[in-house]
Amino acid sequence: MGYTHPEVLVSTDWAAQHLNDSGLRLIEVDVDTTAYDSGHVAGAVGWNWQSQLNDRVRRDIPDKKAFAQLLSEAGVTPKTSVVLYGDNNNWFAAFAFWLLQLYGHTNAKLMNGGRAKWVAEGRPLVTERPQVTPTKYPVPKKVNAALRAKRPDVERALKTSKTALVDVRSPAEYVGDIVAPPGMTETAQRPGHIPGARNIPWSQAVAQDGTFKPHDELLKLYKGAKVIDGKDQIIAYCRIGERSSHTWFALKYLLGVKKVRNYDGSWTEWGNLVGAPIARGAE
Repeated sequence: MGYTHPEVLVSTDWAAQHLNDSGLRLIEVDVDTTAYDSGHVAGAVGWNWQSQLNDRVRRDIPDKKAFAQLLSEAGVTPKTSVVLYGDNNNWFAAFAFWLLQLYGHTNAKLMNGGRAKWVAEGRPLVTERPQVTPTKYPVPKKVNAALRAKRPDVERALKTSKTALVDVRSPAEYVGDIVAPPGMTETAQRPGHIPGARNIPWSQAVAQDGTFKPHDELLKLYKGAKVIDGKDQIIAYCRIGERSSHTWFALKYLLGVKKVRNYDGSWTEWGNLVGAPIARGAE
């Protein structure tokens, strides 16, 4: 495929052959655990994006202590190779991958195609939860802040041409016809997009089976939209930060863009800000 960092992706075949490897922890990450409870890959721990990968009080990611506790409960040590997969074309698995990188656990991978590809291939699922021996994962000392964009970073990007903003939501969300996809509860008071953002839906980066497109096709996609133009300073956003994690992964690890950040506040933050500039319609 010619990816810059092919080591961060594994196939379903690879996963099936390494389920029992020592030093490896398979984790299914879903928006909730309904899918996991109905059947998951043998040995996989289940993470709930809503309750475990978000702070339960503040609108924020888990802090360092909470994330270390989550890894401890999953039986992960600093040396464990974590393989992530999940529902919705790995949106939430990519979000978990992003969190792992933020907190310094770089030994992580995505199972290409996620849960849907595993099921489509007729591979077995089990309902019993694995017996996990908890560890004492150390609380990270640092956070890789270069991977995360916050509101001030977006505000600064609006004042310069050095940073490209990439809106990975659907065209209907981007132009302001809808605030959120049907059935989604996390929303905003105003529809539209951040002025100047290019609309490159996350789905354009994947093939029909949910796997990432080859390097050359991805490069053509983002170069054609003038996102990659030699400056390579990019901020990706969506509605709640999960779809943009997927695009962030493609840009950083598959195409090798060094300065790309995920704005996890995304539209549920920007679309609720008093006085924040919003554009509607196509640009």
